[in-house]
Amino acid sequence: MTLLTHDDSVAPAGGGDASSLLEPTSGRRGDSAFKVVALVAGLVVLAILGLIAVSTTKEAWPAFKQEGLGFVTSSTWIPAEGKFGALAFIYGTVLSSLIALVLAVPVSLGIALYANEAAPRRLRKPVVYVMDLLAAIPSVVYGLWGIIVLAPAIQPVYKAISGAVEDIPVLGWFFNGESGRSYMTAGIILAIMITPIVTSLSREVIATVPSAQREAAYGMGATRWEMIRAAVLPWSRGGIVGSVMLGLGRAMGETIAVALVIGSQPQITTHLFEAGDSMAAVIVNQFGEASGIHRSALIGLGVVLFGVTIIVNVSARGIVGRFDRRSQGA
Repeated sequence: MTLLTHDDSVAPAGGGDASSLLEPTSGRRGDSAFKVVALVAGLVVLAILGLIAVSTTKEAWPAFKQEGLGFVTSSTWIPAEGKFGALAFIYGTVLSSLIALVLAVPVSLGIALYANEAAPRRLRKPVVYVMDLLAAIPSVVYGLWGIIVLAPAIQPVYKAISGAVEDIPVLGWFFNGESGRSYMTAGIILAIMITPIVTSLSREVIATVPSAQREAAYGMGATRWEMIRAAVLPWSRGGIVGSVMLGLGRAMGETIAVALVIGSQPQITTHLFEAGDSMAAVIVNQFGEASGIHRSALIGLGVVLFGVTIIVNVSARGIVGRFDRRSQGA
């Protein structure tokens, strides 16, 4: 008679481990748990965004109902007369943010390239540290510095530039005005604030460029700049564009710093040295005294700003994904 040992009696026909057939491994259980947690976290985020959108839209509905499409197409904002047109605030938000991008992007990209590609090792850490320090400064400090130091100091510069170009077509349309608290001043403050963000994200993206890309460029006799232009920038352009778009979203949503330096004068003008206003700034300036339809209109501005910010961030992801697909296709 042949006796079966314990191992023989439970061994699977295929020679595999019986325990793997009888119950899932701890790794599989961990994967399943992670999927559930990730799904729940994603649904919670979507639920919060939906709740914000629904609740704020509900509060703003009286103003939307009264003004209709004129809420975003009219620039007349007179709370005492019950007139609420947000176009001037939308214009001011977009204009000051674009000024910030024009000023911040070249500086941010230059710092990121210098820190990653050209800076000596002993200087790299101080450059990164200074950028991180700028990002940690509260926005109200930037605003106070802007209104106390920057605005009075830069007003004579605005006056001199305005006088020099007033008779020159195009330049005279844009570089006109003499107000220290203006669209341009707000743009400068925003540029200083978003530079650390754009720099940090761009630096991280540039760091992902494979060393083989650089070595191949150098092997073909490229100089450092030619290597950056031919190997580094094409590889990382998607991430750089994404970082710029995220910086734009930060600039559009900035509140207290802009409120202190933009001038709080809603108007649509091409004169960059004139006072203006933005959506976030008018909300913080007027919400404490608002009631009734005025309060609804200010919440409506928040809804518009929320929507614009969502659009900017979704666009950023779309642009990054498009560049990534092009890079993979290449």
